[in-house]
Amino acid sequence: MKDKKQWLYRWKNWLMPSAVPGVWRRKEGGHVVRTRVIDPTTGRMKEIKKVMPEADLGTAFKWLQDERARVQAGAVLAPPPQHRFGDYANSLLERKMNTGEVRSAKGREKWRHVLEHLIGGTEGKTSGLFVPGFGECFIDKLDVPHVEAWREGMGTLIRGGDYSPTTVNGWLAVLRVIMKAAKREFRLAHLATEDVKNFDTSEVETYSEEEPNTLLPEEVPVFLDAMRRLYPQHYAMVYLGLITGLRPSSLRPLRRAGAESDVLWDSSRLLVRRSQTMGDEVMKTTKQKKRYGIDLPKEAIDVLRWHVETQLTTPEQRDSELLFPSVNGGYRSPSVLNKPFSDVVEEMGLGKRFTQRGLRRTFNDLARTARVDALVTRSISGHLTERMQHHYSTVNSDEQRQGIAKVIELTKARAKRQAEASVADGASSGAPGGAPGASDGAL
Repeated sequence: MKDKKQWLYRWKNWLMPSAVPGVWRRKEGGHVVRTRVIDPTTGRMKEIKKVMPEADLGTAFKWLQDERARVQAGAVLAPPPQHRFGDYANSLLERKMNTGEVRSAKGREKWRHVLEHLIGGTEGKTSGLFVPGFGECFIDKLDVPHVEAWREGMGTLIRGGDYSPTTVNGWLAVLRVIMKAAKREFRLAHLATEDVKNFDTSEVETYSEEEPNTLLPEEVPVFLDAMRRLYPQHYAMVYLGLITGLRPSSLRPLRRAGAESDVLWDSSRLLVRRSQTMGDEVMKTTKQKKRYGIDLPKEAIDVLRWHVETQLTTPEQRDSELLFPSVNGGYRSPSVLNKPFSDVVEEMGLGKRFTQRGLRRTFNDLARTARVDALVTRSISGHLTERMQHHYSTVNSDEQRQGIAKVIELTKARAKRQAEASVADGASSGAPGGAPGASDGAL
């Protein structure tokens, strides 16, 4: 009878105090532990409570002591839930899209393509080797050896010619972003990509001497004449790209009319403030996250006026506010200039490949040949740094010859000055000595 009065109903259990503070004996067997401690991460009181049906008094008390120490040390009471790499990587991309870190349609497409390989794995068409991805791995269990094993497999695919080292380095860059975010978010003790090196790209030639993807100054007018003759509807867009170095993604969304017109016809000014990479989606900034204006000379404005007056032939084009609309009035496709460029190159007998990307490179080369100040050149093309300006430039053979010739002239000038100085020194020393000699001979 006395024993029954000591049972108390608490926390959905019939309990009786034990000899140890914080540990209660359970009527059905086992124990319940419960106490409260201050959590240093919040400064507030935190409850520790657990039903332990199978635990004896000593086991229950030890668990309580351990949990109290963990909370007081600022540790999380329970281990974080495990996330698989594939689920976490996809959720991270979604968050980056929501926060604007991955903004453009092209950027999202790139991320999704990379995640397909990092999650699902990669198969080599030539070697037949399959390199598994990390999709099913728990994110907190991934470590450097796993990444190095993946890298070794990708190295085999690179050597087999299935992928270029530049491509795989791009995948590694995304993997580093994912693992760095996971380490920060889950307070991981290690970084799985720590000191994992990129593949060597020293033997990879994006642009070679044979294929520089740029036009020499004397080739530019021939190219433009052929473009105007074969594809007049694209001439103004190509012309504007050549004289400003603007990317096609910045040219396609330019507006010629409307409340947000980018062509200020009266002041001959072009506003560069949008980028369109895929579909109808447009970013209200450029790829380099810069909005700026370009003051165009009259000749450039005349070409744009000619384009608007003569090349917008369909009703949809005439109703469109775009400067370079497609035949249905919308944005031109990113590949719209591929065939025109190919046909013009063939018509010219150029003997090398030249693509849309070459417009930006050619502009930098033309500006350098015209001795335009580098700061002015960057203000037109939108390059943020001198390094990027150099990256989009190609020094041609005439420039090198002229540069070496100037060096040679300097060496000649120095030798000439030394010779003149030597003659002057000889004349100066010979005159005093010569006069007495002459005088002696006269006597």
